[in-house]
Amino acid sequence: MIKHFLEQLRIQRWDDHRYYHHSRINQSLHFVSAVSFMIAYVMMVFDPLISALIGWLVSMTSRQAGHFFFEPRGYDHVNQATHEHKEEIKVGYNLQRKVVLMSIWAAAPVVLYLQPTLFGLLPPWTSAMDFARETAKLWLVIGIGGLLFRTIHLFFIRDVETGLVWMTKILTDPFNDFMLYRKAPIALLRGELIDPGLDLMGEGLEEQHA
Repeated sequence: MIKHFLEQLRIQRWDDHRYYHHSRINQSLHFVSAVSFMIAYVMMVFDPLISALIGWLVSMTSRQAGHFFFEPRGYDHVNQATHEHKEEIKVGYNLQRKVVLMSIWAAAPVVLYLQPTLFGLLPPWTSAMDFARETAKLWLVIGIGGLLFRTIHLFFIRDVETGLVWMTKILTDPFNDFMLYRKAPIALLRGELIDPGLDLMGEGLEEQHA
């Protein structure tokens, strides 16, 4: 059972890499995200609110910027798939779902500013520091909620194992991305905009099917 779980985790990680991380800029931003997420994990022990601020302001923004602005959206010749198909089959948050999640994240401090008690759910903030910490609380809830929502959603539209594997993947992505994309910034400085390794992988697959 554990062996099968780990195999499914490996497959989800590989599919995520080969479908959605062609751009060296995206990979480099994921490296930045991975480092900051690991710092956020450490800070979770000492100050969860600071951890939430790091996680959202640095880790998530750099991570999602790579997907939204730098990842190619044309036909994927390596995997022989359209952008629309890749969005449809994505296990986790595709771009459309990410827009919803990031919109909720961005709206949270605006709502808190207009409603200092968040409709009576929180004590009113009275200073900039209070506002920052109350915002961090909301972002922490949004982060945990987003993870649990998609995990449980996958229980119903796929199966329980897929949901648990995806949740495990998300929680361990910083460590995996650090190892996977640690050389991406150097490759980017050499002028590589697209990971050539994926093209080589695609050529190998074509030869196997020839």
